[in-house]
Amino acid sequence: MSLIRVPLRLYFFALFALCVGEFCFGVLYLQMVKGVDPCPMCIMQRYALLGVGLIALVGALHNRGAWIYGVLITLVALAGGGVAARQSWLQLYPPQTMGCGPGIEFMLENFPLSEFLPKLFRGEGDCSAVDWTFLGLSIANWGLITFAVIVIVTPWMIWRLRRAKRG
Repeated sequence: MSLIRVPLRLYFFALFALCVGEFCFGVLYLQMVKGVDPCPMCIMQRYALLGVGLIALVGALHNRGAWIYGVLITLVALAGGGVAARQSWLQLYPPQTMGCGPGIEFMLENFPLSEFLPKLFRGEGDCSAVDWTFLGLSIANWGLITFAVIVIVTPWMIWRLRRAKRG
């Protein structure tokens, strides 16, 4: 089955599955198994990925007003892609000093749980550091590729659907 014939509902479900898979890979494997701590920009990309996934799930379940979900997905993916692009730039041209916050151990020892949890979701670590690569690309590079594909394919899928309804 070619991408041209994929129903939009199936595309939204596949997009949701992709987002869940990437999120789980980042959190469960990279963070928990490999010990790669996310930086604040990584956390923002995770939020964008979750946003895209949740909008895609609602779009797939609702199955009406697909263009609205497509626009929302594209906007959130643009935001996530912007963060990924900025982080990729920082990794190519690291600044002299980069402070993204204290480590988890320090926060656990010095902050109550009510202050620690919000800080945890802000991330830690150096945003310009390349802690993990696959095929020579960093996590931020892969995030940029993912968001770019979403920004290109989603509007095309919506355009294809609207064109099929007209003709």
